[in-house]
Amino acid sequence: MFHVIPLTEQKQSPNRTILFEGGQFGTPISLFLMDAEPGQGPALHVHPYPETWIVHSGEAEFTVGEQKIMGKAGDIIVVDPETPHRFVNTGTGRLQMTCIHASDHVIQEWV
Repeated sequence: MFHVIPLTEQKQSPNRTILFEGGQFGTPISLFLMDAEPGQGPALHVHPYPETWIVHSGEAEFTVGEQKIMGKAGDIIVVDPETPHRFVNTGTGRLQMTCIHASDHVIQEWV
């Protein structure tokens, strides 16, 4: 068995970010395909599971707990469960990255 989710059926926000929640397809992961303008990014939040970011293009400042780190194309960053985190596109172009959630649906609490 396999599933193909055409682009026209993917949940896309006004800023072009796509959300995929794997539970309905029998997979234990969910993800965001980020496509953020300069200055965009989510507010501080936590998840009860780890999150993995893969930066495909652009650059961002990541806040992880009390630390701030820069991420750029090719970097993989892993955040522990229950760790407050956020990121913002600090570059001059678009930030494209995959945010992998170790859950069949996204569980997110804003802090």
